[in-house]
Amino acid sequence: MRQFIIVAREGPTTEEFSLDDLPAAGRVDLLARCVTASLLLSHGLREDVRTHLVLGDEFTIQFESANLRGLHPDERSTAAMIRTALAEREEAIGQIPVEISSGVSLVRMDLDTVLAEVDDPIYRLHPDGTPKAELSPPADAAFVLSNHQEFDEADSATISKHADGEICLGPEAIHADHAIAVAHNWLDTAE
Repeated sequence: MRQFIIVAREGPTTEEFSLDDLPAAGRVDLLARCVTASLLLSHGLREDVRTHLVLGDEFTIQFESANLRGLHPDERSTAAMIRTALAEREEAIGQIPVEISSGVSLVRMDLDTVLAEVDDPIYRLHPDGTPKAELSPPADAAFVLSNHQEFDEADSATISKHADGEICLGPEAIHADHAIAVAHNWLDTAE
């Protein structure tokens, strides 16, 4: 399985954001692009992909490609899925996921808990990591990245505790959704 864990420290934790101004809502525009980059192909869904949006280190929205229905390539409809999930936050008790719709769930889990539950090797995507050209692409992996901000010290320590290494995707820093596309391409090419 391929997994993408997108950490959004300033991501919304309530549904009270406007679909007309997604950047002002904790960069929900970028989060939506990360979801679509991780799950969509040109004319369908990728198989065996799980995407975790860790929002404010309080809630995690999980998207499972195997069961997902109704995901479209535009930011607004994906942001609406995020908002719908957050509207159910009161139903998320403990670490029991609340199924929002087919393939979408919300759970009260912080970054440490999400990483602890991942069975695949975990790699932080980082410019100082080992260049991907020097590595053999893993068969199954989880990639951790931030939506648009550097990880703070606490997040870096949490990731280091769980990560099997750091991977650099290229010589230039790129947007998180582009990094996801590059990671997919790297793994697709190996297959």
